[in-house]
Amino acid sequence: MTASYPVVGKEISRAIYYAQRGSLWALQKMEGKFKNGEKAERYQRYIKYKYLLDAPFPISAACCDEMKIKPFLRFERQSGLHPITGMMAEESYLRQSAWMKKGCNSFSGKRAMSNPLSFWTEQDILQYLKLTGIPYASVYGDIVEKNGKLKTTGCRRTGCFACMFGINNEKEPNRFQLMKQSHPKLYNYCINTLKCGEVLDFMGVKY
Repeated sequence: MTASYPVVGKEISRAIYYAQRGSLWALQKMEGKFKNGEKAERYQRYIKYKYLLDAPFPISAACCDEMKIKPFLRFERQSGLHPITGMMAEESYLRQSAWMKKGCNSFSGKRAMSNPLSFWTEQDILQYLKLTGIPYASVYGDIVEKNGKLKTTGCRRTGCFACMFGINNEKEPNRFQLMKQSHPKLYNYCINTLKCGEVLDFMGVKY
């Protein structure tokens, strides 16, 4: 697969990739429907991203497979070890669905895995850190309360520095605006060399 950009979210990027190649299930998803053409409530959110089918740049979720999943699987095969992750069910529909089917610990299928934080929420995590004083990465800033909820004064999430998953829903200053202040050279690399700026311009996201 050629280099492509991760936008909106893993599920939608995957649907866009296959819809652009004529897959019926993906085309129907982008219309908010099941493969048989019936309306699907859970796919209604896909409709507002139909414009990305005409994007002048390639889109997919392949980066996660190539940079995370495949290396992890290779390490598991070589070491005989199994993963413990920090995934939470509230992070996405896919993760919620997986947790409801398998629970926190999965021993069925080809891959054993433990996801002890599955039923935790972001508020649970922040409250636990605040109560225990366990140290965490400085890029998150301080944990403060606002309108009855806990939040961080710095980054809300961290991940691959050039990833654009979810940025369309971020409040300003978003991850790239923060990067411009904290890591200007990396910001320039992302926006200009990797051409993330062109992607964000097309999506109408400020950076």
